[in-house]
Amino acid sequence: MTEHDLPRVTIYTDGACRGNPGPGGWGALLRAGEHEKTLNGFERQTTNNRMELTAAIMALRELKRPCRVALHTDSEYLRKGITEWIHGWQKRGWKTAARQPVKNAELWRALLIESQRHQMEWHWVKGHGGHPGNERADALANAAIDAATLAN
Repeated sequence: MTEHDLPRVTIYTDGACRGNPGPGGWGALLRAGEHEKTLNGFERQTTNNRMELTAAIMALRELKRPCRVALHTDSEYLRKGITEWIHGWQKRGWKTAARQPVKNAELWRALLIESQRHQMEWHWVKGHGGHPGNERADALANAAIDAATLAN
């Protein structure tokens, strides 16, 4: 099977945090042809960056077979981290250029594993810029926080 035979999936992800750190949520919108699926989740004490990473990991885990994935995020931390910075971190044993431990290394490792199963394209979109997919992912992330905090 060539990469052109792989199913095409478009994913929009977002993370949200009320306080940083604080209660956080993540959301993902997955589209393949006419099919659409939404995912979201909550963590009681987290950071926005952790939620951005978690959204991408959980969306990719949802794919049961290799796909051609176009993942859209409003997080330059996520996009640059996985496309640029991660290579140096790996070479340095998960240390930054300043020889400090990489923050969220366990999530970066998980994202790397999940993304390597697919043909990935990483796209940045402006957050809160009216992009429908990004707005839906943001709403899903915030809905997860609302549901968890209202339940308490």
